[in-house]
Amino acid sequence: MSRKSRAKPYSLFRYFHSSPELIREVVMLYIRFPLSLRNVEDLLSERGYDLCHETVRLWWNRFGPMFAAEIRRRRISRMRGFRHWKWHLDEMYVKLNGEMVYLWRAVDHKDEILESYVTKKRDKAAALTFMKRALKRHGKAEVIVTDGLLSYPAAMRKLGNLDRREMGRHLNNRVENSHLPFRRRERAMLRFRKMKTLQKFASVHASVHNYFNAERHLVDRQTYKLHRSAALAEWQSLMT
Repeated sequence: MSRKSRAKPYSLFRYFHSSPELIREVVMLYIRFPLSLRNVEDLLSERGYDLCHETVRLWWNRFGPMFAAEIRRRRISRMRGFRHWKWHLDEMYVKLNGEMVYLWRAVDHKDEILESYVTKKRDKAAALTFMKRALKRHGKAEVIVTDGLLSYPAAMRKLGNLDRREMGRHLNNRVENSHLPFRRRERAMLRFRKMKTLQKFASVHASVHNYFNAERHLVDRQTYKLHRSAALAEWQSLMT
């Protein structure tokens, strides 16, 4: 038997003494729910795990982007080539050390957040960069719904897809409502201090929110429980 065949399989958790199941649980609690680092520490203490809040910070910084990338990869492979794909684009204000920055977001017709991108301005250049990122990663959409911001038609004219644009009263409520979970997390984290941290957390939070967004207000409880169990089972299988 060769040396390569005897080698152990690569593991992302090989330098950590805690179990992968515990690490996934900690990352999920912190990102999915509006909890602070110390809230997660207290919850784990009640369950018999003695962890410092700095350990929670280390784990989410280390593994959160990896889990989000894996979730995004699975979603992209599932949705690529899907017909009748409608996107909703919008930008929201986020306060950063007393200065307003803009978080651009693309949401599809299934309420899944496709892309999150932070900029200091909301001009044509920022809109163009955001839309190029979304199109490169997810492919083309049949319809793109926007608000009345003039940066959108200017960027779409540059990209050659202005004919796909739709705009109207209440048409973009889907993406407006999708801001609410992020706002709750923003308040729990007492706002952000760096653009890099904001960009990182917004992207990770969007992917995890997509994973556990079972639309419980649209289905009966039995169906919701099945969706929730399936999502938890898939979460525990990430990066194994």
